[in-house]
Amino acid sequence: MALLVIGATGTLGRQIVRQALNEGYNVRCLVRNIRKAGFLREWGAELVYGDLSTPETLPNSFKGITVVIDASTGRSTDNLNFKDIDWDGKIALLQAAKLANIKRFIFFSILNANKYSYIPLMKFKSNFEYILQNSSVPYTIFQLSGFFQGLIGQYALPILEQQPIYITNESLPVSYMDTEDIAKFCLKSLELQDTENQTFALGNPNSVLSSSIIKTCETLSGQKAITTQLPITGIKLGRQIMNLFEWTWNIGDRLSFVEVFSGSEEFKIDYAPIQKTFNIAPNELLTIENYLKQYFEQILTKLKDLNYSQEQTTKRRDLTF
Repeated sequence: MALLVIGATGTLGRQIVRQALNEGYNVRCLVRNIRKAGFLREWGAELVYGDLSTPETLPNSFKGITVVIDASTGRSTDNLNFKDIDWDGKIALLQAAKLANIKRFIFFSILNANKYSYIPLMKFKSNFEYILQNSSVPYTIFQLSGFFQGLIGQYALPILEQQPIYITNESLPVSYMDTEDIAKFCLKSLELQDTENQTFALGNPNSVLSSSIIKTCETLSGQKAITTQLPITGIKLGRQIMNLFEWTWNIGDRLSFVEVFSGSEEFKIDYAPIQKTFNIAPNELLTIENYLKQYFEQILTKLKDLNYSQEQTTKRRDLTF
């Protein structure tokens, strides 16, 4: 079975590539920058140039491919906006997959995307789910709440650097999940006939509040968080202004997700049907506590080593004078 991975250099995509190679799959990665994706080639993947915003670059990458795994999404740091990647690009990708007679199209969406049509990214994800479900291409859709990896920039680093963390009055538990575990479900879905033409809400069985994440980071880092409370009405107003202009959609979406996770919709999942289908027990998954513990142990060790090196350099400098 030959896999074509889209978004292979991203947080989730690289985990899918690594695990797929370890399991013996032939993996081809569609990338915009061959040089920056060189680490994927070193792992054993084949690299092919392609750009979702340039549809004519897509067809050649499908030769000999059985499965498409789309882990791509627009980023706030991209020159392109979300529409270029998450709508126009997805439609072009699906058309190419249909022509290539792909046996499975795996798509990663966002949980509750259909309930937030006023947010461009959520609207594009939800609309593409509908298009894919009504196409002739066999599919599996995973609706995700969020990655453990995203919590580092949102909570861990600000605490270490004594920078403010922005919070709101309202908060609901979220089923964040480690990208390695998401990749595990992705690849196992290829082995299970019951996952074809199905949509799964996927996340860790243990959902957490932002306050709990902050407390864990404080304990592990030994530092007190600096929190700044934002009024939810101010966030809504900022989001509405940013969404008026296509060129500020990316900024508007970042504000929107603060608003979304402070709203009334549940972003935790029922793990029982997931376990029944995939036969992956909760104790086989990484917990958020262990993930953050591993991160802080690594970063604090590096900081300690860095301070030691700086002290030795200072001592040697002092001895020379």
